[in-house]
Amino acid sequence: MSQTSAPPTHYQRIGGETVVRQLVQRFYRIMDELPETYGIRKMHAENLAGAEDKLFKFLSGWMGGPQLFVQEFGQPFLRRRHFPFAIGAAERDQWLLCMRQTLDEVVTDPALREELFAAFTKVADHMRNQPG
Repeated sequence: MSQTSAPPTHYQRIGGETVVRQLVQRFYRIMDELPETYGIRKMHAENLAGAEDKLFKFLSGWMGGPQLFVQEFGQPFLRRRHFPFAIGAAERDQWLLCMRQTLDEVVTDPALREELFAAFTKVADHMRNQPG
């Protein structure tokens, strides 16, 4: 009887903690630098360290690595946590613009890059709480 092992997680495929951290840091630098993402940048605190920490912890577990966010903050309930912010199509698109550029720069595996972007697109669309 052969035992099949589980396929590697996105966390393992991307390169683990180091690369997830790079992804998050680059994502927020891009958000901070692109004039066309001002709409979502202004939703964040001036200092992005707290947002970086939370996104790193969330992505760690979301990608199949350590459940750091859940351990510290409980279940993510992303839409509920973001409900105080007006998120429509424009905000979703700005977030995805940052993530697309980040994935293109950080993730070397083209298949993984596209899998992650497709998953991020679903999450970003789910976060919308405004018409249009």
